[in-house]
Amino acid sequence: MKQLSDYDLEKMLDTDFVPDDDNVKKQVRSELKLSQLIPEAPKPIPKHVILDLHQKTEEQAWVDINNLIKSGVRGATVITGASGILKVKFQDWVMNSIISKYIYSCEMVNNGSFEIKIKKNISID
Repeated sequence: MKQLSDYDLEKMLDTDFVPDDDNVKKQVRSELKLSQLIPEAPKPIPKHVILDLHQKTEEQAWVDINNLIKSGVRGATVITGASGILKVKFQDWVMNSIISKYIYSCEMVNNGSFEIKIKKNISID
């Protein structure tokens, strides 16, 4: 990287030098190779997702549903399948488990999927 001379400093003081300019930041980051050190901006949370529970065990499905509730998503389509234990368990979890207080509504879309709406500001321990 170039050393600043007295002339460079005087020139910067006589002009409208803006150290927070995005182009300056990008150039400094690339020269110092800071891209690995500066975390990326968080990705926006989608408003609606699809959670497919096919081929999941009961324990895996429970973990996935809890992660969905904690994720900040406001709505989801949960596919349990038309037959099997997960369809029955999911309905029981929505009505009678710890996550029931975080679910605003749950409607059956068809024989094997449900549309749920999740309340804001969730903190499950």
